[in-house]
Amino acid sequence: MTKYAEVIGDPIAQSKSPAIHGFWIDKLGIDAAYRAHHVTGDELESYLAARRADDAWLGCNVTMPHKQAVMPLLDRIEPLARRVGAVNTIHRGKDGALVGRNSDVGGFLEPLRERLAHQHYFRMARIIGTGGAARAVVAGLAKEGFTLVLAGRNPEKASGILEELAEGEHHVAPLSHFAQGTDFAFDDREGCCDLVVNASPLGMRGQSPLAFDWSHAPPGSIAYDIVTDPVETEFLKAARDAGFETIDGLSMLIGQAASAFAYFFGEEAPREHDEELRERLMA
Repeated sequence: MTKYAEVIGDPIAQSKSPAIHGFWIDKLGIDAAYRAHHVTGDELESYLAARRADDAWLGCNVTMPHKQAVMPLLDRIEPLARRVGAVNTIHRGKDGALVGRNSDVGGFLEPLRERLAHQHYFRMARIIGTGGAARAVVAGLAKEGFTLVLAGRNPEKASGILEELAEGEHHVAPLSHFAQGTDFAFDDREGCCDLVVNASPLGMRGQSPLAFDWSHAPPGSIAYDIVTDPVETEFLKAARDAGFETIDGLSMLIGQAASAFAYFFGEEAPREHDEELRERLMA
């Protein structure tokens, strides 16, 4: 009986998770499998009931739009996932219970760790999005001392997320605010850390583009797009053309997958092969 894990979502065909986990399984020579499984919202409860009874099932990653809807169906939710209000990894506990975790926070912060190890006079992030992924970004950056500007179609929803997940003084902006150019004169950003994060599906294949005018980004900002299909988004291209450093969605995707991999298969992902993995995912 081959043990297996999977990723569930609706849609799911675009997921790169099978390629990532399959790559690591092959590198480690594990007798296991990882696959994608299409699950609609109406099927969530029956899916989990069936998997509970399947001794070969090790767990699953959860992608849009189920990260919040799956939570009431689980036996336990670890504190970070409870705080964020979103689960992206489900695995069996030692007692057989289904445990919900959130590895999106750690995955998002992973490519920023070296920078965040340094002291800054001020840290500020402009974040686009108010969904489950955005909640993880807000929670992670708030913990790292960032002042946040959260933009979405629904400012009331954005305000609620900040009140729930981020202590201190933060700000809300309508999505349209960043679509128009500005002549704002930024002050000296030496010693500061500025991020512009697309934590929404905008710019994903099949979705509307993200309208962001880079005059809103302070000098030295880092552009970070969590979208992975395509990896090279128009948001990142425009940022690079404007002279900003960029981080693509594969960084977060691989980082969060590594955490899930350890829970599923009981071994650490072989991260020394990250460059080869990225090449395969970009092919």
